Amino acid sequence: MELSKWDRRFLGLAAHVSAWSKDPSTQVGSVVTNDKRVVSLGFNGFPQGMSDDHRLHDRETKYSLVLHAEENALLFSGADLRGSTIYVYPLPPCSRCAAKIIQSGITRVVTTIPEEMSRWEESVALTRTIFEEVGIEMVEVPINLL
Repeated sequence: MELSKWDRRFLGLAAHVSAWSKDPSTQVGSVVTNDKRVVSLGFNGFPQGMSDDHRLHDRETKYSLVLHAEENALLFSGADLRGSTIYVYPLPPCSRCAAKIIQSGITRVVTTIPEEMSRWEESVALTRTIFEEVGIEMVEVPINLL
């Protein structure tokens, strides 16, 4: 599928936002839009007010505390997201975030697929299945085509 110039712009913005994450191993950015306007942004990280300290380097603790980029974008939106699009870079939403995206009313997801995805493949396969089941359009673009 050919991406529109707006899809490219918003995926590029999600890539830019991903760099704001302090996570030393995986930086993810998310942008929610409606009618070509940015509604909310998010990146993966600890809840506000928590220090970005040694816990970022302890994988088990980090996974227990970190909020995903999609979660932050949804939580900070403060808007009705029905009919919106969410852009996620560089990984597709995990199945837990997919469930939250469904509940928010978002109807379209545009994301990139990294060259190496084996670690997340099972969760992303479930994401594809549940998005298809509820009628959410998921556009996946190989990351090397951006």
